Amino acid sequence: MTGNPHRVVIVGAGFGGLETTYRLAGSGVAITLIDRRNHHLFQPLLYQVATASLATSDIAWPVRHLMRDRPEVTTLFATASGVDSARKSVQLEDGSEVPYDTLVLATGARHAYFGHDEWEQWAPGLKTLEDATTLRRHILVAFERAERETDPARRAARLTFVIVGAGPTGVELAGTIAEMAHHTLPGDFRNIDTRKARVILIEAGPRVLAGFADDLSAYALASLEKIGVEVVLGQAVTEIDREGVVYGGVRLNAKTKIWAAGVRASPAAEWLGAPADRAGRVQVADDLTIPGHPEIFAIGDTVSINAWEGKPVPGIAPAAKQQGRHVADTIKARLRGASAGPFRYKHAGSLAQIGKRLAVIDFGKFKLRGTIAWWIWGIAHIYFLIGLRHRMAVALSWLWIYVRDQRAARLITQGSSKVVG
Repeated sequence: MTGNPHRVVIVGAGFGGLETTYRLAGSGVAITLIDRRNHHLFQPLLYQVATASLATSDIAWPVRHLMRDRPEVTTLFATASGVDSARKSVQLEDGSEVPYDTLVLATGARHAYFGHDEWEQWAPGLKTLEDATTLRRHILVAFERAERETDPARRAARLTFVIVGAGPTGVELAGTIAEMAHHTLPGDFRNIDTRKARVILIEAGPRVLAGFADDLSAYALASLEKIGVEVVLGQAVTEIDREGVVYGGVRLNAKTKIWAAGVRASPAAEWLGAPADRAGRVQVADDLTIPGHPEIFAIGDTVSINAWEGKPVPGIAPAAKQQGRHVADTIKARLRGASAGPFRYKHAGSLAQIGKRLAVIDFGKFKLRGTIAWWIWGIAHIYFLIGLRHRMAVALSWLWIYVRDQRAARLITQGSSKVVG
C-alpha cells in the first residue's frame, strides 16, 4: 500500500467496535477509536456489580491499555454528536471533527421507557458502570434505611424491590437480590429481618425469559418463586413515582425500582437520516452498511438486520462480535479489490443465571438447567473476560459467594447514604 493509509474511524469501544479493531490488526489501515468512556465494559456481568457480587474493576478495562501494542490505533476520549456523510467526518461534541474513509458506528443502546422518560429518575436502568454503582447504592441503602425505620409501613416499602421487565437482566437481578436478602445479609442487621424483603419481578408479557424455549422459561419461573421472588406476568406498569409503582390497577409502595424492560438505540439513524425500526435501530443492508452509504457500517445494538435464518439478530455480545468480525473482513477485502458478501449470524446459544447455583442454557436442540447449567454459565463468562487477573478475581469472588454466601463488594459509594427515595 502506498501513500496515506486508509482511515477507519470506529465510534464505540463495546464488543462490536473492539472486535472490529482487533480484526483489523496488520491490515495497514489507520484506526481512530472514539468512545465517550475510557473503558471497555463486559456488560453481561454488569448486574453483578449492581448486586455487590463483583467490583467495577473486575468487568472493565481501560481502552488505552487494550490498545497499547497497536501503534496504528489512536484512541479518543470524546463524545460523537453527529456524522457529516458528505464531508466524510464524525462530529464531536466539543466542535471538532474526525475525517474518515470508512466509518463504523458501534454506538450501542440506552434505556427506553416507552414514552415515559420521567420514570428514569425513579427507576434507573442498567447499561453503564455508573448505572451499576448507582443501583448498588440504592439496594444497599434500602436495607440501611429500613434498619433505622420505626414505622412498619415505611419499613416495608424500604424492603420492597421492584424490577420491571423479565428478560435475562431482570431475571438475574431479581434472583440475586432475593438471594442477598435471604442468605447474605440476615446476620448483618439487628432491627430488621432481611429475609422478609419482597422482590417483585413485573413482566407485561406472558412469561419470563421470552427469548428462551418454553420449558426453560417455565423452569426459570418456578426457580425464581422458589428462592422468594414474586413474579407478576401479563401486567404492564402504568405509573412509577418516588413512592412506588402501579400495575394492573394495583399500587405497590416500593422505594427501590429498577428498569429492565426495554432499550432504545443510539441516535445513529438520526445522524444519517437512515431508515430505523421502532426502537431507533438502523435498518442496514445485508453487508451491515447504511443504505446509500457503502463506506459507513453500523453494528451491535445500533442496528436491525434479519440475518439469523431470516429472523432478527439478537442484541447480545456474541452477535456484536460477529458483526465486528464481518466488518473487518469486508474492509480488508475491499482494500484487496474483493468483497466479503452478506453477514450471516450464527447463534451460539442463550444463557441466563437465576441464582447462585441455578441457570438455564438454550443451545437450540440442546438445553440445560440447574446447577450444571450454572457452572457452564460461569465458565463461559470467565472465558470471555479479558486478562488472567480478571478471570481469577471473578472466579474467586464467585467461589466465595458459592461457599459462604458473602459478597465482598457491598460498598456504598457516590455520596454515601444520599439516594433517590
